[in-house]
Amino acid sequence: MTDIVTTELPPETASRSLFQLATMRFRRNRAAMAGCVTLLLITLFSFLGPYFISHTYDQVFPSYVSVAPSLEPRPDVSSLQDVMEGVAGRARVDLREFAVEGETFTATVTSDKPIDPRTTRYFDRANEFEGTQVVATEDEGKTLKLTGQVAREYFLFGTDSNGRDLMARVMLGGQISIAVGLLASLVSLSIGVLYGATSGYIGGRVDNVMMRFVEILYSLPFVFLVVVLVVFFGRSFILIFLVIGAVEWLDMARIVRGQTLALKRREFIGAAQALGLTDWQIIRRHIIPNTIGPVVVFVTVVVPKVILLESFLSFLGLGVQAPLTSWGALIAEGANNIQSAPWLLIFPAIFFVLTLFSLNFAGDGLRDALDPKDR
Repeated sequence: MTDIVTTELPPETASRSLFQLATMRFRRNRAAMAGCVTLLLITLFSFLGPYFISHTYDQVFPSYVSVAPSLEPRPDVSSLQDVMEGVAGRARVDLREFAVEGETFTATVTSDKPIDPRTTRYFDRANEFEGTQVVATEDEGKTLKLTGQVAREYFLFGTDSNGRDLMARVMLGGQISIAVGLLASLVSLSIGVLYGATSGYIGGRVDNVMMRFVEILYSLPFVFLVVVLVVFFGRSFILIFLVIGAVEWLDMARIVRGQTLALKRREFIGAAQALGLTDWQIIRRHIIPNTIGPVVVFVTVVVPKVILLESFLSFLGLGVQAPLTSWGALIAEGANNIQSAPWLLIFPAIFFVLTLFSLNFAGDGLRDALDPKDR
């Protein structure tokens, strides 16, 4: 009898696609993951934050102009007496008594003539009081006893020189800056990658004509091009990222063209040509995917550059107009008030810098993960 020898086969390992391998490499990059988490938090703060605060970006508080950031509610109890005296003066009545208990205030006002009960509107117009009503009338209407609520407001980021909540404006600025940065980068990415890959792969006269066209566009002043487009199409939010994207794709096209010139001499391109693939199929399947690494890194640089360009256009009166704003516009406004109100510069600058660093870390992680040499 012969013994039957059985050998155990090694367990089959599940095959992974190139995308799965790139995802695994990206997840192992702690700096890139931290950048993505930070970008996610900033995006949630900008787009979901307005639903959790009571102030709007264009709401003006005349009593709280250039108020410093604080975790304490406003107004201060010590300042209510002066505020009430000011309101009574505007209502042309005399303040006899004033007291605050918790969130409720009581006041007694007098005058030489009978007081119109509608005088309570003066008190409700102040940011510090609300729900003012007459509870008693004495001396033939010459004395009124009032009661109402003290309106508590929180300004965690402070207020600007117009009395608007800076937190609400930073959220709005994040929405516009992130949207303009991403949309303009997407426009430049779509046009530049396709244009540069086509020019570099076809070569010859077609390449010369296409690149001379790029150089002609380079020679046009950026501001002049924006002014012409604004005159023809009008000022709008959509025009901003279309104009910026239409200019930024020139750098993208040059970068992709240079990568394509190096790739089209590789062996796998010759093999694709031998298999009978068309030029468009080679560009779409082989050229563009192998230029993803440099393109992604360039996009992470374009986004903050686009944000700065948008703020430059807003400064010239061609971009976002008040009461709308952006991080760039807020930083420009804060720089003008850095001595009297430094928080106007600090908070938008913090969000802008965090976004810049996060994009750079995420871009480096994507470059390493999508590098063809690591596959």
